[in-house]
Amino acid sequence: MIREVTGIRRIRMLYLQLLYRCNFECLHCFHGKRLQHADAFTADEATNLLTIMREQYGTEAVTLLGGEPFVYKDLTQVVRYAKQELGMQVEICTNGYRIERRLTEIAPHLDLLRVSLEGIGSTNDHIRKFGSYQSALSALDIARGLGVRTGATMTVTSRNIDEVLPLARTLQHYGAEQLKLHCLRPVGNAADHPELLVTDSAGYIRLRDRLQNAELTIEVIVDEDLSEHGAPEICAPSGDPTQIERIEADPRGALTMSCKAVGKDSHAFWYDKLTDHIAHRPSATDELTLAVPDVVYGRV
Repeated sequence: MIREVTGIRRIRMLYLQLLYRCNFECLHCFHGKRLQHADAFTADEATNLLTIMREQYGTEAVTLLGGEPFVYKDLTQVVRYAKQELGMQVEICTNGYRIERRLTEIAPHLDLLRVSLEGIGSTNDHIRKFGSYQSALSALDIARGLGVRTGATMTVTSRNIDEVLPLARTLQHYGAEQLKLHCLRPVGNAADHPELLVTDSAGYIRLRDRLQNAELTIEVIVDEDLSEHGAPEICAPSGDPTQIERIEADPRGALTMSCKAVGKDSHAFWYDKLTDHIAHRPSATDELTLAVPDVVYGRV
């Protein structure tokens, strides 16, 4: 259905939000009140969607998210299916909080563990949860011992913009290969915490300058939104117009391709769980624009 409407024939990666439920209530979470919702993929629904994406769109990688994916009871089953049956690259994005036992179970089938951190020590814990900083670092250490590659994500806010480089250097020490930096958007919980927004765009310019001159060994990937002018309103694909980098499925089955749709209901396509098909549901709020490329600093 996506192919018929858009002409897109290949989607490299699926971001699969398995459930809304989470053991954190982060101040900046774009899900907001949806964290209280019970929507979730069953194991069969998740594996069926993975199969559709692999067979019809050549999808070669999946990133499993939530909510918190490690509280999803069928995580091991989904990870094994994606790796063993479909041969996909499997990444999990997690808060890293007390995941040691389940991480050990899935480590043989996991290509990358990515933890979310919002700064150093108390800066992170204030935004996320007390004790979450040390728990996330412990998860990175355990993953490295299990032979799993690691990385991290950070949402840049007024509270942590000056801790990007210290965090990057800490992550280097723990063997992490990559740090992704995201722009905070005023949706979900962040809408109730405007003090977290970076209101001076020059701060992003200074951050980029520091990254360029830092001589880091860790790869730092920066959202285009963090540039001087921000991401464009129309995010056209570069190169082959029949291919895009990723599509995201939320726990209801809504599919998002837009770089401006985080936290919004602007979905032209849905995975219909009852019929096991991708359906087109056009509306006045449809956004079919595509994700823009990120900017990379540090190690290539």
